[in-house]
Amino acid sequence: MRIAVMGAGAIGCLAAGYLKDKAEEVTLVGRGATVKAINEQGIAICGVRGNFLARVEIAETLNYIPDLVILTTKTQDIDSVLADSAHLLQNSLLLTTQNGVQADKLAAKYLPAEKIISSIVMFGATNLEPGKVVHNFEGSWIIGSLFNPCPVKSLISLSLVLNKVFPTIISQDIQGMKYLKIFVNANNCLPAIIGKSMQEVFSDLTISRISIAIWKEAFEVFDKIKIDLVSLPGFPKENLTKFTTLPSAQAAEIFSALMRNLSKDPLYGSILQSIMRGKLSEIDYINGEFIRLAEENNLQAPLNKILVEMVHQVEASGRFFSKDELIQKTKELI
Repeated sequence: MRIAVMGAGAIGCLAAGYLKDKAEEVTLVGRGATVKAINEQGIAICGVRGNFLARVEIAETLNYIPDLVILTTKTQDIDSVLADSAHLLQNSLLLTTQNGVQADKLAAKYLPAEKIISSIVMFGATNLEPGKVVHNFEGSWIIGSLFNPCPVKSLISLSLVLNKVFPTIISQDIQGMKYLKIFVNANNCLPAIIGKSMQEVFSDLTISRISIAIWKEAFEVFDKIKIDLVSLPGFPKENLTKFTTLPSAQAAEIFSALMRNLSKDPLYGSILQSIMRGKLSEIDYINGEFIRLAEENNLQAPLNKILVEMVHQVEASGRFFSKDELIQKTKELI
């Protein structure tokens, strides 16, 4: 396959680098300083697989017709990216990788639905400088279709390529999995509000209680509107049920220990990584999805609403909140 990876952040650089190492024909599409840095120095990957330098072709615009597009931009950038290149992609297979459940709907405005495959990235990566990526932890790459017309042959062909770099799973209910992944990502808002690593933030048991309260509030919304969640590799839905039914203090202790030991390198989460690079985050497609579903069904998600507003304040001002400020703003809801 001729593969175009559109988006040169953590996941895009990691996927492009590893695929290139497996002799795949890969072009990375990025912006400005990132294009310059990777052209000059390549992609420097370190982490759980050791140190690795990948020389990957990169450009600011796509100028050929690829067989496969791996779309790794943030959800809010999909419109602008696909509007510019849709004329080249009508016969290409497109793989979305974004958090939340809106990416495929946005992509379907530009490409035939049967050409769009959704995915969930279960491995972790950090990118704070152009062309430099930390592969924090291993995980699978789950693929499936949110649109029924997607041929099984396309899913199998794609899985054979992706499986060269990450264990790839074909899901028959990827929407239920994507909803559960929103829960997995929902606590990323807290490091983004404070401006510190997950390990540091979640070593505080009160902050970990806020994490549990985020899940409890959202789980109540999902339960009332009857959205089914489907287990993820390494995170069965029963884990969520356990966390939301345990006493908050006990659940916070378990959650804190889990997060402190997730990676030996600092983990920041995708929301804080965006902010640290001076970009808008995807908070509206993660915690904001809980709010959207609640409001559409005449319900409320006040804790998540406060946290989304705080992230937007950080984005606008460049000033992080202290732990005490976060606790003060949320204490009535935890």
